[in-house]
This record gives sequence, structure tokens and C-alpha cells, in this order.
Amino acid sequence: MEVKKFVAACVGVCGSVVLSSAYSQESDVDRIRTAVLEEVVVTAQKRGESLQEVPIAISALSGDQLAERQIRTAADLMMSVPNLQVNSPLGESVPIFSLRGISMSDFGLAQNGPIAVYYDEVYKGNLAILGLGMFDLERVEVLKGPQGTLYGKNTTGGAINFIAKKPEFETGGNLSVGYGKYDHYSADGAFQTPLSESWAARMAFTFDRADGWMRNAFPGAPDGSATRQYGLRGSLRYNPSDIVDIVIRASTSLQNPRNYTGIALPGPEGIGGEIYGMFGLPADFREGLGKREINTPDISKRRQRTHALAVNADIQLSDELTLTSITSWDRGTFLNSHEDSDGTPLTTSEATYYGKTKQIAQDFRLTSDYSSRFNFIVGAYFNHEEIDSFTDTNFFTDVDVTGDGVINAEDCVAGGFFIACNVFNQFEQEKTSYALYSDFTYDLTEQVTLRGGLRYTHDKGKLNDFMAQVRAVDLTPLINTIPGSETDLFATTSKRFTDDNVSGKIGVDYSPADAILLYASYSQGYRGAAFSGQAFYDPSELTVAKPEKVEVFEAGFKTELLDHRVRFNGSAFWYNYKNQQFINVDPETTAAVLINLPKARIYGAEFDVQVMPTANIALSTAIGLLDTEVERGTADGINVRGNRLINAPSFTMSSAIDWTISLGDWGAVDARVDVAHASGQYYDILNRSNTYENGYTLVNSRIRFYPHDERYGIAFWAKNLTNELYYTNLIDASGLGYTYSHVNAPRTYGVTFDMRF
Repeated sequence: MEVKKFVAACVGVCGSVVLSSAYSQESDVDRIRTAVLEEVVVTAQKRGESLQEVPIAISALSGDQLAERQIRTAADLMMSVPNLQVNSPLGESVPIFSLRGISMSDFGLAQNGPIAVYYDEVYKGNLAILGLGMFDLERVEVLKGPQGTLYGKNTTGGAINFIAKKPEFETGGNLSVGYGKYDHYSADGAFQTPLSESWAARMAFTFDRADGWMRNAFPGAPDGSATRQYGLRGSLRYNPSDIVDIVIRASTSLQNPRNYTGIALPGPEGIGGEIYGMFGLPADFREGLGKREINTPDISKRRQRTHALAVNADIQLSDELTLTSITSWDRGTFLNSHEDSDGTPLTTSEATYYGKTKQIAQDFRLTSDYSSRFNFIVGAYFNHEEIDSFTDTNFFTDVDVTGDGVINAEDCVAGGFFIACNVFNQFEQEKTSYALYSDFTYDLTEQVTLRGGLRYTHDKGKLNDFMAQVRAVDLTPLINTIPGSETDLFATTSKRFTDDNVSGKIGVDYSPADAILLYASYSQGYRGAAFSGQAFYDPSELTVAKPEKVEVFEAGFKTELLDHRVRFNGSAFWYNYKNQQFINVDPETTAAVLINLPKARIYGAEFDVQVMPTANIALSTAIGLLDTEVERGTADGINVRGNRLINAPSFTMSSAIDWTISLGDWGAVDARVDVAHASGQYYDILNRSNTYENGYTLVNSRIRFYPHDERYGIAFWAKNLTNELYYTNLIDASGLGYTYSHVNAPRTYGVTFDMRF
């Protein structure tokens, strides 16, 4: 059924292409585009290179392509990057990336994901400091596979680079304003100007405001999943000569919307059914509600605030050597207050998450550009991160356990320190990472290049003042569960780790002819140890997960054919995945333990085809194939050997058609249709049936009218055109009588006006 839906969508799109092509030929339109594919220059290997000359699997999108594809959030990247999944269990502002089956199941604010996120080469490790980065971008690069010999932070799964536009020495700017469904007001813009012969400045902003799309049936209560956010970025560039180029960036962002809302999928006895039934209370089966509807009086606001400062400096020490320094400071706070996990009038489960993060980092690297056969990059990296966090969760605070007409501490005690209780933890965490890294290339011949690199990493971490309590509804502490003191309700404990790792990469690439590149490599990835930030009930939950490691064998090709009208790239890969860190949640008690999955394997392939059959038509298709399997491991005491990894659909595909039609003296029209499909996937390592998503197909479209000088334009757009519904997250909470879930946004549409000056 999934394949049929995808084929049907593609047939419709292809039919539109044929009609458009015929119209274009008959009208003898002006040649608005050059009849060659756009060259994308990337810095994935810390040098400016054509995407087609980089011997690694990488997807790159320019700023114009981001606008054409309506990519405004991290989740939108899934429409264009095969084998990429994005989950947002804490809201769109804190995306969790999965790439080729490498993912993170723990969404606690203490964790750093296996897919590194960089803004302008600054690593943003913690979810609280991600902020808003999807505006005024030069490009986005998605690198697949372990990164370490070229990057400040080492990772097992890959890296996503958001690269903002630099100030240029000319005055100009752009502005885009829009309006859409759910009273969605949006605006983006930038302005730059030279301040002198050596200094230039650029200011950029983004703003979004929309009502919630999650309909709330509770009388007088607001709808959920609203949008309220803005971001500002100011940049100064000092470029007195070809020798020195320094960019100073300061940014801030705020997101303060009505909260995202979870959907509780009732179990056989209804939401909270077993426990409510014990006390003669009715459960809730969400009668009359759709999957994008809730019925709750409790819709709070989520608040995320970020501040960042970075200095990127490139200094030409000679014609062959460049010294690069990247200095950064980040601060972020995240507060998700009273998330109603069941989305009903019941108070089965309500959670509050808070995290405050500070990060400083320094990266130095020396890059050579010799005319000889040998070149190198050597670097040193330092990162220090501090986190303050607390979480509290209410369970069944509408149950009068003692039957005396008052819900207080006596009810929590009588309820076994679970029913009519508040469960709370808090801690401080510090992590410091030091690294030395290197990357080398040696040209054996004009066609053959050897590549290699090594990285040494020293990580250490401290978890301080960890405390967990069970409290009454009025937050009066009743017992200390971690460290488990019977005499001191405010007793604390601590954990530490220290790790050293050496990892590397070796590969070869071969160019038998112009515009043809073949490559093969073996690489190792490493992700440092981690503390469990979701321990609540017992000292055994407070674990330190060992570092996860991966070995990757990969081979691929990149080609351009027919005078650069056809681009065909592909790769095949095999991963040996060891000690994957994942959170093991007991569905009955909600107890969570951060553990290691000893061994898994991943293999797959990716293909990307882009074609320009005429100067005004562009076609593209990207395919991802994936097969994952646990080879050794247990969860909840169950052997999970043979199970699939989470967030790893076996088939992903995206196709797009972009065509331009001349309107003569009036200008031109650009029309684009995007179709993306993902097959079924599990959100639980136990592969439970209630945590399986069957797969989905999304269709987006956009049509833009503009004059020939392209100084302004007006675009009409639609996202999720077929109103497809699928689950973006599923957690088995059967002990509470439901499966916790999030769903994707419904069909939206609107109009955008843009101008350049």
C-alpha cells in the first residue's frame, strides 16, 4: 500500500512535468536557466571544494534551494536527504537526528547526540543551545558516517552543518514576508553594508507566529502546537587583505509557543484504566477525538532562549598554509512546563523539563595547500559544557487514594509512592573534551589519491549533586530515592567518567576521467560516555553508559554526464555498531535506564540522480536503502537479537520536479513539487507493535512569479498537500494505560512575498 501511494504521487508529478515541458517547447520561452546543473561548493573537508570532488557521502543544499523546498525547520530536511530521520519529542526547537540508523533514543537534556550539529563550524552539542539557525543561510551540508579527522567534535553517525551568509563589501539585502493557514505570520530578512574598506556588517532576522494546529476540544482552552519564535544574528567581518579574514557573529533566539501536545493512544482499559478502575474512577478512551485533537485544560507554554557568540578567523601564514581559529560561547535555557502527556482532562501524567546549558569551545587547525602531492590538516580542539537540569512528573494526581476528600501526602504514601505523587530529580553535569586530529592526502598519480587521518580524544565528565525524590502533590518531599537515604531527604550523589580514544580513517579515491570520481574508505567513529539524566526511582537507574563506537566500510561514486546535465552519485556502506547508547524505559513503571546495546550491524546504499533535460526543467530523485539488525543485546530482560534499530526505515525516497515557464515581458514562473516517502519504522528497540509507524508519503508544492531581474517575487505554497498523518514518536507507557505519541503537522498553505534590494 505504501509503495502504491508513493507511485501514485510520482505519476501525478510526472504528468505535470510532461504538460509543463510541452507548454515550454510550444511557447519558445526564453532560456532563463543555463542548461547545466548548479555547482554546489562545500567545506566538508575544511576546504572550499565542488560537491562532486569530495570523496564522501554528503547532501548539500544552497540557500536558494532551501527557499525553493520550503525548508524552515530541521524536520524539513527529511524531504531532501535520504536515510535522514528527525524526531522532536520535546518540540520542533530540539530536533533529534537519526542518520543511516545511528540515532539517540534518550531525549533528556543531559545528552549529546550521535549526529553532530554545527552552526558556522561551532559544535552545538546540547539540545538547549540549538536555537533557531534556519535563516539567512549560505547552505546546509549533511555528512554521513563518522566524523573526527576533520571536525572539532567526533561523532558516530555524521554531521549537519548550517552555514550562514558572511557580510560582503556591498550594500544590499532581502526581505520575505508571508501569511498562511492557522494565522501563520512569517518574516525573514537581512541587510549588509561595508563600514570601511576593511569592515563589513550584516544583520539577519527571522520571525514566526501561528495559532496551534492541534485542536483542543476542552471549552475555553487554547489549541496546542502553536508557533511563537524569533531569531537575530549580527555579523561583523574584518578583511583588510587576502591574508586576514575574521567574522564575528552574535545571535539570540526565543521560542515561546503554546506547547506541542502528545496524543495518548488508549490501551484496552483506557487511559489510566487499570489504576482508575481500582478506585472506581472512569478511564478515558478519547471518544470522538481525532488524532490531531486533544481535550485538556492544561496547555502551557514552552520556552527556549539561546545566546551565542563566535569568532571565526582565517589567517594566511603563507601561500601554502592557513591557520584557522574558531572561538565560541553559548548559553541556552529550556523550560517545558506541565506537558500534559495524555491530552485529556485526566492528570495521568504531567511533566516539566528544565535545562540550562553553558558551553565554551576552541578549535585551531592548520591547513596546507601545497602544489606537491602531499597536503594535510592538523588541529586541536577543546570543549567544555555545563548543564543544570531538573525534571518533575506528576502521576495520577486526581486520585484520592485514602478517600478522605483531600489529595495530599497521605494519598501518595498509600498509593505506593507512585499514585497521587510527584517524582523529581535534579543534577549538575560537566563534560570536557580535548582532542588532536589530523587528515592527510597523498596523490599517488594524477588519478589516484590516498587519504588518511587520526584523532586522539580525551573526555571526562562529572555528574554532581544528583538527587531524586518522591514528593506529595504540594511538592513536599516524602522519600529520597537516589541516592536512597532514609534519613536525609535532600541527600545527593555523584558520578564520574574518564575516557581516551584513538580513531582514524583511511581511503582511496580514483578519477578515471573528468567528472567521474570513485572512492572507498574505512573509518572509525566514537561518541563519548554519558550519564543517565532520567533516573528517578532507584540508585541502579543512575548509570554511566560506555562510549559507543562504530566501524564503517564505504564505497561510492560521483559522476556528471552529458555536458553536466546529468549528475548521478551513489554509495554503499556497512556499519559495525558497538555499545549504542539508548534509554530503556519500563512501560509499566516508566523507570528509565541508560544502557549500551553491545552489538548491531547496519548496511545499505544511497543513490542521488539529478537531470536537466532542458534549460528550464530540473528533475531529481534520491533513494536510501537500509537494513539494521541487533546482533547482541537485551532490554527489559528480553533478548533483542534480530530486532531492528529504532528510527531506521528500510526505504526512503524523495523526488522533485522544478520547471520554469517564461511569461514574456511579464517575467517568469517557477513551479516545484516535492514528494518524499519513508517506509515503516520502530520507535522502540523491543520492536513492540504499538511503537511501529507504518510509513508515510508527503507532498509539498510551490509556485513563484517574478520579473526577469528577480528583484521581487510572490510565491504560493502548500506543505503536506495530501494531509498525510503519521506518528513522529511512540513510547510504550502501558503501565499508564496508553501509548504516548506525537503526530506530524496537517496540511498547511500560504503566500510569501520576497524582495531583494
